[in-house]
Amino acid sequence: MLKNPLFGRALVGIFLISAVLTATSGPRAASQETKANQNLVREVRHQLLLLPYYTVFDNLGFKVDGDRVMLEGQVTNPTLKHDAEGAVKSIEGVSGVTNNIEALPTSPMDDQLRRALYRAIYGDPALSKYGWSSMPTIHIIVKNGHVTLEGVVDNDTDKDIAGVRANTVPNVFEVKNNLVVKSSR
Repeated sequence: MLKNPLFGRALVGIFLISAVLTATSGPRAASQETKANQNLVREVRHQLLLLPYYTVFDNLGFKVDGDRVMLEGQVTNPTLKHDAEGAVKSIEGVSGVTNNIEALPTSPMDDQLRRALYRAIYGDPALSKYGWSSMPTIHIIVKNGHVTLEGVVDNDTDKDIAGVRANTVPNVFEVKNNLVVKSSR
């Protein structure tokens, strides 16, 4: 038993102060962690967009889990897969990278389809606006004649037009339209 009541009160006071500090620093710490996570996401996206061989025929995605990054997608140039991993590894605050990017098989037929799909989609007056930026927002992924459209468009009409235009290209086996409409993101 404690013989000094002041000592007991002081001990209870210390516990209460530490509990209050823990309670008040919890949300702030979570907020700082969220902000750091947002900065990391922004930096990873930026580094991927700066890759020199990243084209409209590639699709790069990622997930951030704490200080680890998982890369996903498909690329036509195997060098881009390794460049993406190297660029993300060099970001301050990244402790590890899991590279799940698929290097698409080289195929003259797929290359021909990519060019035809690009002309069909970006040649349409309603969709040409998506090709004006340095990195067009509609990505055309072709693997063994199977086409996947990835990216972001302004509205459902543009999404539908892109799917229809892709389906009109000869020698395309199937088209998956994974385009996301901005307002529904």
